[in-house]
Amino acid sequence: MSSSVKPYPDTQIYIDGAWRAGAKTIAVIDPATEAEIGRLSLASEQDLSDAASAAERAFREWRKVSPLERSKLMRRAAQLLRDRADDIAAIMTREQGKPFGEAKLETLAGGDTIDWFAEEGRRTYGRVIPSRSDAVRQIVTREPVGPVAAFTPWNFPLNQAVRKVSAALASGCTVVLKGPEETPASCAELVKVFVDAGLPAGVLNLVFGVPAEVSSYLIAHPAIRKISFTGSTPVGKLLASKAGEHMKRATMELGGHAPAIVFADADVPRAAKLLASAKFRNAGQVCISPTRFMVEDAAYDEFVEHFVATARAIKVGNGLEDGVQMGPLANDRRLAAMERLVADAREQGAKVLTGGERVGREGYFFAPTVLTDVPLSARIMNEEPFGPIAPISRFSSYQDAIVEANRLPYGLAAYAYTRSSATSAALSDDVETGMLSINHHGLALPETPFGGVKDSGYGSEGGSEAMEAYLVTKFVTEHR
Repeated sequence: MSSSVKPYPDTQIYIDGAWRAGAKTIAVIDPATEAEIGRLSLASEQDLSDAASAAERAFREWRKVSPLERSKLMRRAAQLLRDRADDIAAIMTREQGKPFGEAKLETLAGGDTIDWFAEEGRRTYGRVIPSRSDAVRQIVTREPVGPVAAFTPWNFPLNQAVRKVSAALASGCTVVLKGPEETPASCAELVKVFVDAGLPAGVLNLVFGVPAEVSSYLIAHPAIRKISFTGSTPVGKLLASKAGEHMKRATMELGGHAPAIVFADADVPRAAKLLASAKFRNAGQVCISPTRFMVEDAAYDEFVEHFVATARAIKVGNGLEDGVQMGPLANDRRLAAMERLVADAREQGAKVLTGGERVGREGYFFAPTVLTDVPLSARIMNEEPFGPIAPISRFSSYQDAIVEANRLPYGLAAYAYTRSSATSAALSDDVETGMLSINHHGLALPETPFGGVKDSGYGSEGGSEAMEAYLVTKFVTEHR
């Protein structure tokens, strides 16, 4: 695999149909080697102004393009993304660290997302409201909200961007996409497929920069009418408050601390295998990753045995090497965070059954880690770990499990394993979460809602619900 990888590209910003150098550049680091692999252009305030103005101008024409024609263009972009999947996946692995296979699946899934929204955009129906008078006609239409500022994270550099861009373009909105500085080239490749598919200048613009400066400028800009953000809860709350100051619509997909509840009647070996795979995918850097494992007393020992065995068998290494199942963390900050979380848990009496330390001296690798006997006061039981650490605790009753599942202010995703239909039905009512997956892992498909409650945000980035935030409702009443 390594010998066929193309050189990593430097990344510029894209504004009004042209790539341009930014005011300055910063290094892009390969998390597997800690070496500089490229340079990234950062936008100046003038660049941001140009991008917002371009999106505003382009919106006047893009909104008039028929849903059918928008759909055709988007489907061409989806196919281009699939055609380039190998090259894009290699770029993503270089800059983000995840294994090549995971990166390719993310790229191919991006094509499915574009296709789905391309079709959903053709179904933004209005309605006729029966009138109280024969002389009055009452209709409801749906219109694009306007230019959108989209802020995307580094953990899924293509997946998170493609959701926002696809929903916006399908609804007739234009976009200023603020990509992640750690993983810029993946975002740039997404923009390129839309450009090569024939997207008009100004409809999609790409910028990078100091996050606080870019967000403050774009949210306040009068051309921007909608905000979409994926990231941490503290930053999301700040951006939501800024959006509120300027009466801008906002979709917030924020952090989580997903409970995974395993009941004694479950298929315990299967539950352990699937949950471990989900936990250590992308080195645990997944907003919907299961993070608090709660196992009923009678199944606890068996679950821990199978889960630890799966964790120990995971091959950690450079994602471009054959057979690697888990790559490095994305940056040195995540590595330091993992070390602090494990140290804190140990100090409070937790046991480390496997892992718990950095792997090697080069790259940001951290071993798949399993903790038991972790007190609720430990930081990892209260803060989103966003890394490959799995704390496993036990519970004695259904009510105990529900109390712990709902203890934190997060509510993005939750998981459960049980053979009881009555328990499944009760969980559906009782767990405070935006998404609940029972006996499998079926979240984040293009056609299904994706979003949380409580401190995990609001709005959806999947399913037909995702289109709602990009559309405004207009009521027209006419006396004939």
